[in-house]
Amino acid sequence: MQGRFKTAGGKLVVVDFDVEQGRLGNVVIHGDFFVYPEEAYPLLAAALEGAPADLPLSNMAERLAAAIPPDADLVGTSPEAIATAIQRGLTANESEAGRD
Repeated sequence: MQGRFKTAGGKLVVVDFDVEQGRLGNVVIHGDFFVYPEEAYPLLAAALEGAPADLPLSNMAERLAAAIPPDADLVGTSPEAIATAIQRGLTANESEAGRD
């Protein structure tokens, strides 16, 4: 699955992921924003690995925020934007499943 969200600043946030047994897996976060240092990218993805797919957006954002190291900066995105991208991916998948 893939979710996308364009931030107020115009940056695109993209999250690729799977849902298996109601849990997120194989999470990859990317887009035209920056995370410094780059080593923080996998920490963000790891914060969502195994999370319930039906976790509320605010809880997803809290998990992401907690995973950001003190010396890291997100430029052009936020934990809320990443969580929104996932929610949109889940919603889009539900819509497509309803058309089958």
